[in-house]
Amino acid sequence: MRYAKVRKMDISNGPGLRVSIFMQGCPFHCKNCFNPETWDFSGGNTYTEEIKKQVLDLCGNPNIKGLSILGGEPLDDRNIEGVTELAKDFKSIYPDKTLWVWTGNTYEAKKDKEIMAYIDVLVDGQYVDELRDPRLKWKGSSNQRVIDIKKTRKKGEVVIYE
Repeated sequence: MRYAKVRKMDISNGPGLRVSIFMQGCPFHCKNCFNPETWDFSGGNTYTEEIKKQVLDLCGNPNIKGLSILGGEPLDDRNIEGVTELAKDFKSIYPDKTLWVWTGNTYEAKKDKEIMAYIDVLVDGQYVDELRDPRLKWKGSSNQRVIDIKKTRKKGEVVIYE
């Protein structure tokens, strides 16, 4: 697995001050993607235990509200195992901080994956340039959903995050 970059203090990918990691590799190649440099699965940097430890340590800052995992495509079959391990370790160490994940997949396509047990909010759906709306919060196009995963799993149907 590979990653593109780590942001130590990010204010644009979820509420509050966050740590963000952008995973490398995406099969979707959405028109006018904001991050096309993450498409190549062999690009970026090698994700190691040292990088995982660095990300988790950064999350220990008391001002950090949570971890955001973006891409690229973090839930692609080539990334999901390592991303799940990061998510599990994050929630084990910081149960009161939030985990946000962005995916071009739908919740329905990934709802049975282990990682869903650790995600607080999932932004799902591919970016569609024709549906772009800069007024939207935490998503780029109106077809995407910002899903409260804990409430969704409890209710058995998608609950939009408010």
